[in-house]
Amino acid sequence: MLRKINCWLSKAADFLAGLKMTIVAGVFLAFSLALLITKNFVELNISPWLDPALITVVISGYPLLYLALYRLIKQRWVSSALLITVAMIASLCLAEVFAAGEVAFIMAIGAILEDKTAERAKKGLNNLIKLKPRTGRIIFEGGEKIVPAAEIKSGMKLRVLAGETIPVDGKIISGTTSVDQSIMTGESLPVDKGEGDEVFCGTMNCYGSVDMVATDVGEDSSLQKMIRLLKEAENKKAPMQRIADKWATWLVPVAIAIAVITGIITYFVIGNENNAALIRAVTVLVVFCPCALVLATPTAVMAGIGQATKYGVLIKSGEAMESMGKTNCIAFDKTGTLTFGKLSVSNVIAFGKLPESQLLAKTAAIESRSEHPLGKAIVTYAREQGIALPEVKNFAMIAGKGVSGVIDGETYYCGNRRYLEECGITFSHKDNEALDKLRKDGKAVILVASQKNVLGAIGLSDTLRPAAKETVRKLRKLGYEIVLLTGDHQATAQCFAEQVGITNVKAELLPQDKVTAVEGLQNQGYNVCMIGDGVNDAPALKTANIGVSMSSVGSDIATEAAGIALIGDDIEKLPYLCILARATLKTIKFSIALSMIINFVAIILSSLGLLTPITGAIVHNAGSIFVVLIAALLYDRKFIKKTHMI
Repeated sequence: MLRKINCWLSKAADFLAGLKMTIVAGVFLAFSLALLITKNFVELNISPWLDPALITVVISGYPLLYLALYRLIKQRWVSSALLITVAMIASLCLAEVFAAGEVAFIMAIGAILEDKTAERAKKGLNNLIKLKPRTGRIIFEGGEKIVPAAEIKSGMKLRVLAGETIPVDGKIISGTTSVDQSIMTGESLPVDKGEGDEVFCGTMNCYGSVDMVATDVGEDSSLQKMIRLLKEAENKKAPMQRIADKWATWLVPVAIAIAVITGIITYFVIGNENNAALIRAVTVLVVFCPCALVLATPTAVMAGIGQATKYGVLIKSGEAMESMGKTNCIAFDKTGTLTFGKLSVSNVIAFGKLPESQLLAKTAAIESRSEHPLGKAIVTYAREQGIALPEVKNFAMIAGKGVSGVIDGETYYCGNRRYLEECGITFSHKDNEALDKLRKDGKAVILVASQKNVLGAIGLSDTLRPAAKETVRKLRKLGYEIVLLTGDHQATAQCFAEQVGITNVKAELLPQDKVTAVEGLQNQGYNVCMIGDGVNDAPALKTANIGVSMSSVGSDIATEAAGIALIGDDIEKLPYLCILARATLKTIKFSIALSMIINFVAIILSSLGLLTPITGAIVHNAGSIFVVLIAALLYDRKFIKKTHMI
């Protein structure tokens, strides 16, 4: 029975605290203010209990009363709602209905503003869970059978066909293929896999059939570990507490103590004629209410979020804005963040007499029969160059190694070094030097050979964003520590880091490694902002003090895991975001300081009897208005121009 009553009371509080009912409360409060002003010019004998502000007290005051009692009784937490409730009740005892309605209404406005800025999306974790493979193909003596992924046990033999998702972590025992494991490592290139190589749950088998033995299954699989990391990181994020509530533990007893002392001193010094002692005590409670303090954060945050939206930056919550303003270290993912995440041909190198154009034409002709992503990139590049592709006969492929074909009666081979060596082709010292240079530059390499010797190589790489280097320079000038965290190989990561000016590089990281790296930076005293775009970045985005995602090319999971999203993947907006967040934090601190000064002066004036509950409420209201106006100025400040001047 008690549970049902509490449920009903909670629903009533939620209904009255909503935006529509708060607007109704504001209308009645405005009507009450109009009557209050009219009384100065026309004699009106209206009972205080017919004051329209009484409706405001009921609508906006009840949720406060419920919240104060719930926190005090259930959570044993002395909150600012308790102080407001005491002031409201004390004002009603003196028939100062407008003063009671005013403090209740201002607090209701602050709660709505804060709720609007504190909404957190939960879709990212659900999207990640959807990536979990549902079935797998087990091998047994009589053949093979598709079973639910949950039934796969460690040690079972599995077969994964081209285009299928790998159901569990394991090792390849036969076959070769290429695996898109960007979900785990963020690598832009599919990785060639052969016998003895590890494969991860949730990654895609791009090319060829392989047999594998399951090693880590169920909760121990790499994908499930990433889901668990994301959940743990989310749980570490405590909801943003109102600053008034943080101080309420001492704010409530101090306010009551000052009010009681004021009443006692007034009683013994000037007496209690016309309830002077009680009026001064109640006025102290009214002006002590931290309404401006409560409004300081959400109003500044909403103004900052509004401005950011104008310039293509989506900030999801007030917590995200505050966290961004406190950061002093920015950790970048590489693929899709500093780079576009798309492969393109960067080098066409002929080792012998065959011209580069013919080398490209023959390679593209053979690769046009292939489904491998590297081959597709070469074909696209050749067509963009307007190169005609010769006819290919006797096309053949070996998954995970390379392809071959006959052009004009001669056989050509395209693939990796191991493939060419298996075909009996030898490499000269000069060939090796050229290949080493490409690899040091972080390029993926397709080798081209005839039946006699190596003809050349085609290098492919991700493309650096044009603004990446300038963005890193500006961030460094603003005083941020810059770190690169990537799943790419060390040579590739180092190559791109040198191009943009990053010296602190951590490469070959799985999702859990990125989380560990972020936690390591935090243990060093840094407030970390993680910039990423892929599924594999989601746990690190959550673990960091604040995560920023690239929303256009970025996965939905990364975008939802991050507190901030760059619309259009415009990395140039990062310095602007940093300047805006810092300015918002300064505005919040200034508004808090101003509200405290106003409250302090008002308390002194109330103690001296220069303010009544009504005039105290008006002064109290003025402080709230000042805070809102200061926040409004933030909306129109030209931070984007300041960014261009760095």
